[in-house]
Amino acid sequence: MAEEQSGLEERIIIKDQHTKEIDLVNRDPKHINEDVVKVDFEDVIAEPVGTYSFDGVWKTSYTTFTVSKYWCYRLLSAILGIPLAVIWGFLFALISFCHIWAVVPCIKSYVIEIQCISRIYSLCIHTFCDPLFEALAKICGGIRVALRKEV
Repeated sequence: MAEEQSGLEERIIIKDQHTKEIDLVNRDPKHINEDVVKVDFEDVIAEPVGTYSFDGVWKTSYTTFTVSKYWCYRLLSAILGIPLAVIWGFLFALISFCHIWAVVPCIKSYVIEIQCISRIYSLCIHTFCDPLFEALAKICGGIRVALRKEV
């Protein structure tokens, strides 16, 4: 009985992971589009002092810009949002698949192979270079430098 309930809870947790509730109010909780797409009328169109259009034209232009931007975005997202979501989902699934099944195993294989080469390289360095540099250190160790100011 306890095992059945545990299995049921496990299935519920797994199901909730893929069908979790989304926030319909805050649709950019990680602020990834913070500075990219915040374009308002004032960011695009501005009239300097002395070259003002009629107030009615300015108000109508503002309303037209704002409403057309709003509805064009909604229409484009309704038409292209789901197909692009499928494409992006496929792309990130492909990237994840390649990373899990190709990249990480290649890196692990490389690390294992390079450890063997590293040991051989270290052995060669200690065998040939260490005595050479120790001899050079003994030769150059007897050099004394004296600095004097001449007046």
